[in-house]
Order: sequence, then structure tokens, then C-alpha cells
Amino acid sequence: MPTNMPTNTAAKITTKEPINTGHSRLYYSTVMHHRVKPVAHKFTYQVGTFLLDLDELGDLEQTLGKRWGMRLLGYNRSGLFSLYDSDYVTHQGDSLKQHAQRLLATKDCSPAIRIELLCMPRHLGYSFNPPSIFFCYNAKNELYCTLYQVSNTFNQKHIYSVEAKPIETSKQGTLQHQAKKVFYVSPFIKMDCQYRFRIKAPSEQLKVLIRQDDSEGLLLHANLTGKATPLTAKGLISMALKRPLFTYKVIAGIHWEALRLWLKRIPLVSRKGIPQPSLVTKGQPLAITTKED
Repeated sequence: MPTNMPTNTAAKITTKEPINTGHSRLYYSTVMHHRVKPVAHKFTYQVGTFLLDLDELGDLEQTLGKRWGMRLLGYNRSGLFSLYDSDYVTHQGDSLKQHAQRLLATKDCSPAIRIELLCMPRHLGYSFNPPSIFFCYNAKNELYCTLYQVSNTFNQKHIYSVEAKPIETSKQGTLQHQAKKVFYVSPFIKMDCQYRFRIKAPSEQLKVLIRQDDSEGLLLHANLTGKATPLTAKGLISMALKRPLFTYKVIAGIHWEALRLWLKRIPLVSRKGIPQPSLVTKGQPLAITTKED
């Protein structure tokens, strides 16, 4: 953990806004989803996304403190925003870091020294993460493995694990990954598809691009982009005011867009008969590019 993180003692005796000098941060984010066939369908939503260094969670909770009697960021406790291990882990009793290390071991990846989680935590008690992403770093602070954890509305999870040549976090290259779809997500998309991910190690700018192809080519593409702001008490309050109830908006939006697709007569794909895959499947790294998207 960085030695210049504010200590618990300092948080108790100062009335000034704590300065976050760790890796964790907030993003004012935009989700864009564009389906191109059999009919066009596009939507854009404004959300809030958190990048959380898993080693900083306890200190962040203490440092950020409370406002108006409410904890601003709770770790396994309620708050304005809160992060619960149980929302992500697949083995009861695991912490988030134990969960990520277990996933790495499943595909014979070496343990991570530092892990960051990109997610939408609970806001006023609720959250749903279609994707959440674990960024895994080695002892040289190089990103060497990315875990894409996908959830569906049937309370199921699946992880696509991609181990690649380690890259320095200061490098601006875009990682390219691919994985065969094995996990049922949408009742409007067939299983015979391929994912292509284009992603940068999180920095001041957030950029996650996902392309989904079927046997005939491009089916849809989706983007998650954002601009960073410090994870401070002021930042959390501002996020709640500028992106009110965004986690509720996500699940409401999923069902609203499903209704729109149904009204457009997109064929339904039944979940019956589709086998449940193993928890983790391995994707493939592609070339790292320096081209801006």
C-alpha cells in the first residue's frame, strides 16, 4: 500500500478534505451500446464508475468518514456508496482479493501483487454490474492479467480471464483481447458469438470498448468511457448529486431496452438447453496498439 495514504489517526483529528494519493478514483462515465442488426438499436446512459485498489478499501472507509450521520463509502457496511464482497465473490467467505486470486489460480496465472476493481458499487443499497473488471498487477506494477466478470439478470456470473505480456502502467497502448461467448447474458443475442475487447489500463481517462461478432460479422459494439476525479468525500457527494441513483438507472435501463427490442420484434433466445459453463474461461491476448480509438 502506498506510504503516503492518509492514516486513520489523521482522519480523526483533521477537518480538512482528505487528499487521496492512492490508486483508487472515480469516473464520470458514459455507457454506449449500439446494435446494428437485424434492426438498429442504440442507447447512451450517464453513470458513475469506481476504480478501487483492493488494498486501500479499509483505509478509504476510515478516511472518508461520515456526513449527516451516513458513512460515505462502506466496505461490507451500508453507506451512501458501499462495496460488499458478497456481490462479487463466488466462494462464500472470500474477500474480493481472495476471490480475484482464486480466479487467477484457476487458469494457472501467478498471484497478483496489486489488484484494482472497476465497478459500480452499491448506491443507497443497490447495484448491478453487467461487467466488472479486475486489473491484476505484478511486483513491477505491470498489468499482466485482466479478469472480465460478467453478470446476468438470472443471478449468475462468469469470468473471462486474459493473461498477456505485462505492460507498464505508464504506457498508453491499448490492450486487445478476445474470447468466445460461453455465458448466457441477453435473451436477444445468440450464443454463437465472439467478444473482442479493447481496453487501456485505467488512468485519468477510462476507455473500455467491446465488440461482439456473430457468424456473419459485427452484431453490436459497446463503450464505457469516462474522466477521472479524486475519490474524496467531496467527490462522492458530488457523484451522488450529479449521477443520482445511477445504479437503479442501470437495472431499469436493462429492462426498458429489453422492452424496446421486443417491440422491434427481435427474436428471443431461450435459456433452456444452454449448458452452464465452468466459472472461468480463458480468452486470448491480441496485439497491443498505440492507435487512438
